[in-house]
Amino acid sequence: MTAQLASNRRQPAKTILEPAREIRVARETDVVVVGGGPGGFAAAVSAARSGAKTVLIERYGHLGGMATGGLVNIFPNLSDISGKQHIFGLNQEIIDRMKAKNAAFCPNEDEFGTTDSKVLEYYLNANMGWFYVRKDPNLGGRERLLYTAVLDPEVLKAEFDDMVTEAGVDLLLHSWGTRPIMEGDTARGVVFESKSGRQAILAKVVIDSTGDGDIFVAAGAEFDDELQSSFRTALAFSYWIANVEANRLDDFRRSHPDEFDLLMRDLAEKGGHPFFFRGLLQNQEGVLWFHPMHIKPIASDAMDVEELTRWNVLARKAALTTYEFLLKNVPGCEKCFIMQTAPQLGTQGGRRVIGEYILTPKDMESDEVFDDTIVVLANNDNGEISARHPSICIPYRCLVPRKIDGLLVACRAFSSKASVNQWFNIIPHCVAYGQAAGTAAALAVRDGIQPRRVDYRELQAHLRQQGVKLPE
Repeated sequence: MTAQLASNRRQPAKTILEPAREIRVARETDVVVVGGGPGGFAAAVSAARSGAKTVLIERYGHLGGMATGGLVNIFPNLSDISGKQHIFGLNQEIIDRMKAKNAAFCPNEDEFGTTDSKVLEYYLNANMGWFYVRKDPNLGGRERLLYTAVLDPEVLKAEFDDMVTEAGVDLLLHSWGTRPIMEGDTARGVVFESKSGRQAILAKVVIDSTGDGDIFVAAGAEFDDELQSSFRTALAFSYWIANVEANRLDDFRRSHPDEFDLLMRDLAEKGGHPFFFRGLLQNQEGVLWFHPMHIKPIASDAMDVEELTRWNVLARKAALTTYEFLLKNVPGCEKCFIMQTAPQLGTQGGRRVIGEYILTPKDMESDEVFDDTIVVLANNDNGEISARHPSICIPYRCLVPRKIDGLLVACRAFSSKASVNQWFNIIPHCVAYGQAAGTAAALAVRDGIQPRRVDYRELQAHLRQQGVKLPE
């Protein structure tokens, strides 16, 4: 069957002619945001708080994208290796609101940048070193603690709903934005599909927060689809296994390391997933987080529906294999069960808009403060480069398509080369891009101008009022 399907795909594709039809205009608004992931959520909240009438459409039945539905509930790299916090604004507001509900965990502020081995050991024992610990070349390679937060994805879904509602955003879930409405080279709205049929939303500014640039590609914007061959562009299927006696599991790993390693190799050979994180959320000590990734010789293509389907089926089967193996063979897992699986696959790599500025690897080795800087990000993952240049400024122009008006980008598809995008496309980064894009869209609507004409200094002033820390 597989060979037959592959053979069929090589044949010239048949086409049909879709008849013209009238499409109902469901809303007329100032700003429409397509995609309710971290960037889209932030864009919608910021636009509405800044006075713009805003509609947010999201294909799933919840907001948060990878932060919730993808079970990638980690907000990393909020500080640089020294412990200096760079990302504030909506990111910090989200964390503070979640901490008030006992649904977030992060180091204490006085621990940011610490070299205390006892503190570091806690995160390393949980296999969370990638998110919390870095070696500082400026301290002879000593390990230091980053400011990273983990959030309860189910509580976060409700918190995002509350924040959107409080801001006055008009929310449409179960709605898939399919194409822009264009007038020449200017976006005037979007068409979306749902159980209510095909409908349209007319808007003065469209914000593409689909992650893969679904809207700006259809609008005719220039884009870069080069992918890095790395785990950063692999597809991921996350799931949680609960009711694990964590202390017994830890004791077994420490007292019988060779036996544990042998079991994990056996699990991998059976097609299961041997690597997991220890959940750090309060009252969830017995939960293991699995983030297995589908890595091929070339990067996975998140725009290929057959690839997405194949990996989803294989990964779900592997999750069951993992659960059954742990249940039967690993001390502490005798009563475990699959708590939840992610309803959406994770990917960080895809199409990126070509904007008025393209971020390149050279920017990681520069301390330039752009006139239109909208966020400062920690540069933690590039060894000696990070030691010399611990932060990087992102210009607003990376969110502005080069040739298409009426459109902004607020997600991982910001204007950048693949080799630099992979380090600056994670959840808190996308929240920051969304906060800037939503604020800029509201200013453009207020002044009756195109988003590319927004005054940088006024945009920065508004972001500072929202708690974003920017260079003076």
